[in-house]
Amino acid sequence: MHFVAIPLRTTYSCQTMKLPRLRTILLAPVVLFIAFYFIGVMANLLDDRKVEPLSNARSGSIEEIAVFGASGTAGDGILKAALADPGVNTIHVITRRTTPRIEAGVARGKVVMTKHTNYLDYSAVQDRFRDVRTVYWALGTSSRNVDDETYSVIHVDFPLQFVKEWLQVSRKPDISFHYISSSDISEDSSMHWAREKVRAEKELFALADGTKLKVIAYRPDYIGPTEEEAHLGQELLYWFFAPVRAAVRAQQIGESMLEVTVRGDEFENGDKLGTVSILNYSDAYRNRQ
Repeated sequence: MHFVAIPLRTTYSCQTMKLPRLRTILLAPVVLFIAFYFIGVMANLLDDRKVEPLSNARSGSIEEIAVFGASGTAGDGILKAALADPGVNTIHVITRRTTPRIEAGVARGKVVMTKHTNYLDYSAVQDRFRDVRTVYWALGTSSRNVDDETYSVIHVDFPLQFVKEWLQVSRKPDISFHYISSSDISEDSSMHWAREKVRAEKELFALADGTKLKVIAYRPDYIGPTEEEAHLGQELLYWFFAPVRAAVRAQQIGESMLEVTVRGDEFENGDKLGTVSILNYSDAYRNRQ
């Protein structure tokens, strides 16, 4: 009778060889991500592109603006920036609901708040923007909060209807509409919201073409709330994306809009500003103050 010896040592060796390979496979994506993240951080630290400062002759005041969506994350930051700007005398806030910042602006006498609910008909509030040259539009919601049809109405129909009515009643020789869009949007996207953001941009640009109106789109990545409004999770996200310049504070969007408004002759209808441009114009704004 014969017995077959089992090579225990060989079997053990094979098992010990598999474990390091498994670790390597699992850790490789993490290592690559960390490497690319730090490459992005270093690239941004070495990027010295800046916006040329305005001359004193051109750094005028804006005086009067209108803000839509001031009760939301981005709009709150825009309002904060406008309230702090000494060159802005009057801020017309068209809103469904009030907030502590809006109320504080009203108490200071700088904000004129008008409650409005029908954003497909602006006839009741036309007097608020008839003599305004600049409108900052931050009205919107996440696609997670509404169905596709409602999302399209809010993000496409609302601003288009406003611009049509504004063009009809405006008394100013030139006007500008600053629209918060989004990054990573495409007509070919599988995401409904991404296609609709592009459609909103294109239709707004087309509506303004050949008129006294200039439409400028802002395409930020992650928008961090103002520091006093952000909760822990939002702060962590902001500080994760900020080093690679993939995040902006809502207030920085407002500062960028204010700077672009003052530099109006540098921009054309249809211009789009991504996150890096928003940050650069925000920096230029702060350096000018």
